Amino acid sequence: MKRPHRVPLPRQALVILRELHGMTGRGEFIFPAVDSVRRCMSNNTLNAALRRTGYSKQEVSVSGFRATASTLLNEMSRWNPDAIERQLAHMEENDVRRAYMHAAEFWNERVEMMHVWADYLDQLWHGSSVDKVRPFASSQG
Repeated sequence: MKRPHRVPLPRQALVILRELHGMTGRGEFIFPAVDSVRRCMSNNTLNAALRRTGYSKQEVSVSGFRATASTLLNEMSRWNPDAIERQLAHMEENDVRRAYMHAAEFWNERVEMMHVWADYLDQLWHGSSVDKVRPFASSQG
């Protein structure tokens, strides 16, 4: 987006990044472009990887993962929608609201949100069926 964006990282992401450091730690980017270490990997590269693993364009895309996260986080009714939008690096479209919200980070809420999200993904990864996983059940009252 050509602007700074801070992202809180849950413990699961930190473990993965430490593992990747051994492979790509000598460069500026954790995920460098295929043809140049001076640029970061593009969405096109990630989408191509999804195609090579057998997923069609109609089934999944990189932006689809972001849309899924936004939908599930919003449906929880636990997180401030502005915090979700900030986490996804979305820009406020209303000029007046953007002027007042430009510095709002919602940092503490985003830290908690990403920990809950990572725990949910862990549940899915470790064999729980989607039907049996209640998204964010531990955080609902």
